[in-house]
Amino acid sequence: MGFFSKLLKKKELPPVDLSALETDLHSHLIPNLDDGVKSVDESLEIIGELHKLGYKRLITTPHTNELYPNTKEQILAGHKTIEQAVNKANIPIELIVSSEYQIDFSFIERIEKDDLITFGDRNLLIELPFMNPPSGLKEVLFELQMARYRLILAHPERYSYYHNDFKFYDDLKNRGIKFQINISSLAGHYSPAAQNVAEKLIKEGMVDFIGSDAHNMNYIEKLKLALTNKHLHALMTSGKLKNKTLIK
Repeated sequence: MGFFSKLLKKKELPPVDLSALETDLHSHLIPNLDDGVKSVDESLEIIGELHKLGYKRLITTPHTNELYPNTKEQILAGHKTIEQAVNKANIPIELIVSSEYQIDFSFIERIEKDDLITFGDRNLLIELPFMNPPSGLKEVLFELQMARYRLILAHPERYSYYHNDFKFYDDLKNRGIKFQINISSLAGHYSPAAQNVAEKLIKEGMVDFIGSDAHNMNYIEKLKLALTNKHLHALMTSGKLKNKTLIK
């Protein structure tokens, strides 16, 4: 087959319509709490773009970890500020707040103090450290589940130390952990390896949610690039995504 015949055969897919999701469950839209947006104006710009993409509801999730030791009070106060700004700007979108909790030493203390912000039916967005797997992970997950938290693991495709150990993903799924991949991972935003794992998780039917993980406008641009990805198309039509069931 000639070069131009290959080009004609490789038909580009249209961008996915994200409005069917209704809810984005992962973003960093409260200024100066973490490595996300730095101002109210930047937050409003991103929220406006997410609204244009079809979202009706955003669950914004600032980091809570040893680097960003945000308290429940700080997060709720920041949410109130952005919620008021969204209303003033007349952007017809619902803004809900939670956090992206990293499983580290400080997280154990937060469990004991009940200093956690859930969304929906006790949903909790958790992430792992990026350099090394956390010690005692299975025990922490078990303790959280015994406390009736519904656990959602943020961007499992980004933990490179598990890329060659797919049994880890199987084990978490068997434990009832839900997976949320980042849409921009499907555009290679983080690495080709992260994209490959995200696509494999989709093919294996292991993805429950997709999120923007929006920190700034660059994330939105990379998200838009992913909208023609064939694996995203397959996921959107699979009937497996549960984004719209998070908040009722």
